[in-house]
Formats: sequence, structure tokens, C-alpha cells
Amino acid sequence: MLTDDYPRVELSHSPTPLECLNNLSQKLGGPKIWVKRDDCTGLAMGGNKVRQLEYYIGDAVAKGADTILTTGAIQSNQVRLTIAAARKLGLGVEVQLEERVAGRPKEYYESGNPFLMNLMGAKIHHYPVGEDEEGADRALYGYADELSKAGKTPYVIPLAANHTPYGSLGYVQCAEELLEQFKQQGLEIDGIIVPTGSATTHAGLLAGLRALNSKIPIYGFCVRRDQESQAVRVLAKAEKVAEMIGHAGVVSQDDIWTNDRMLQPGYGKFNEEVQQAILLSASCDGLLLDPVYTGKAMAGLIHLVESGHFKPGQNIVFLHTGGTPALFGYPELIA
Repeated sequence: MLTDDYPRVELSHSPTPLECLNNLSQKLGGPKIWVKRDDCTGLAMGGNKVRQLEYYIGDAVAKGADTILTTGAIQSNQVRLTIAAARKLGLGVEVQLEERVAGRPKEYYESGNPFLMNLMGAKIHHYPVGEDEEGADRALYGYADELSKAGKTPYVIPLAANHTPYGSLGYVQCAEELLEQFKQQGLEIDGIIVPTGSATTHAGLLAGLRALNSKIPIYGFCVRRDQESQAVRVLAKAEKVAEMIGHAGVVSQDDIWTNDRMLQPGYGKFNEEVQQAILLSASCDGLLLDPVYTGKAMAGLIHLVESGHFKPGQNIVFLHTGGTPALFGYPELIA
């Protein structure tokens, strides 16, 4: 594999299924829609972060760490799964929750991911600012310093884009997995749709595909920042990942496609198109999507189909990155 030079711990149930959404495909009357079920990675209700954590924590264990630290929003899938991975591997864990979404009902703070975090018993810190990646990371490193003084060996999984993206290696591996599944099922794929936020998944998948000589386009629908800013982030991270796997230069600006149509009214909030995409996916195929990531990406996919970007007879893949627990923090979806 392209990632064999990097330490990894096994956390995921992989390969995850590649399934056809027959009912949704028929409902939209366009291309055949497939879903890569990375909501089924197994650990603590699954999600894309499981693949990422295999390499982050692999690096941590190789460096002798005994305590993992990370940061994220109140309904963070990253935080939930970091706690679960640490518990599974017998490591200490401290996490930080950021106030990114204002004016939410009590369910947002008590159910879904926060409930599971408390169930697993992590030490939880709080950071009052929601749009300050560098500040959130500084706070994490401050907690790490305290742990070091207490004789621990902490490992920080940071949020900002200026660190080595070990987590993206999980999606280099996923690119290999997908290409093998396409081959086994005799599929020619015309596009892969992903939610794009930290860009860890987007960049890893892109670098992996290009390193394996696949030109399948990736369509990234923004969940946190505008499309211009996100494009810069994806390209920089993908270039870094390509270098890490010995394929520098395989990713170019022409490979980057980002769209912020579904972002409004902001991170962790949803508009009518996103709400309808969530309801349609659930009612057509029993596919559960969240308003933060996958709902936005599915709304983008539906828009591309309805606008004629994808045609009947084509095949497109929706990367389901998980996030199901967050649904319980949004009772107004069906109010």
C-alpha cells in the first residue's frame, strides 16, 4: 500500500460497503448514485475519523504517547471517536469542545455526540471561541504541557492546517479500497462527492487517487468556510500528502473543486436544501445524514444532478463520512 511506511493501529471495519442507492437514483431520474459507507467503520458509531485516527494514533503509539488530546465542536465526530479509540487502546484522553454554533436548543449540548463523550468518560475542556483554529490548538498544547509536567507523554491531534496530516493517509488507503471495489463491480465512476471541512479526508482521497493514476474528479461541498479559502486548504494539504506517499506533484490546481452553495447559514446550521436532502435520503433508502457534513454534501449532489451536471447512465459515488449521532442534536429537522 502507498501508506506502508507509516505506523497504523487497526480501528476500522474495512473495507466498508459500496452500495447503490437505487430508490434515490430513481427518484432523481439521473445517474446511478452509489454510497461508500464510511459511516460503517465500526468504532463507536463509525465515521471517516476512524480511518484518520488509525494513522494519528499509530504515530502517537510509535512515539510512546500515553495520552491523546484533540479539539472540536460540541457535536464533534472527531472528539467522539478520539475518545473511543483511546479507550479501545487503553490510552488516556483529554478533549476540548469549542463553541462554534450559537443559539442551539438543549438537545445540541446534551444528546448525540456529547452524550457519547460523557458515556465514555473523557476529561473535557472548553474553549469559548468557535472560529479560532490556532487558538484552540494553543490551548490544547497548554494542556499537553501540564500533562508532561505530571509525567505523562501526551500527543496532540491539532485542528489547524499547519501540521503533518497523518490522518489523510487513512483516505489514501480508502482510495485504494475504492478503486478495487470499482474494479470488482465493473464500474466506471464519473465523480465522487465529499463534504470538505478540515480537508483531511478530501486531500487524502485526492492524493491517493492521483498517485494511483485515477483521474476521477472529486467534488467537495464546503461545510465550514467559503469555496475559495477551502480550495487553498485542500490543495496545500493534498500536495503535502502526495509528498508523504512519495508522489510529489501528482495533484494540481485543476484537481480542486469546491463549492459553498450549501454552506449557508454557516457551520453546524442548515438551509432548506440541506434539510430536504436529509429527509429524502432517509425516506428513499433509510440513509441517515447529518446537517453538519453529509447533509450538505448530499444536497450538493442533488443539485448537481438536477442541474444536469451529471447525466443518466453515469455513476457517481457519495462518500458517507458518518456523523449520525449529531442528528439527535437537531430536533427541528422534523419539528
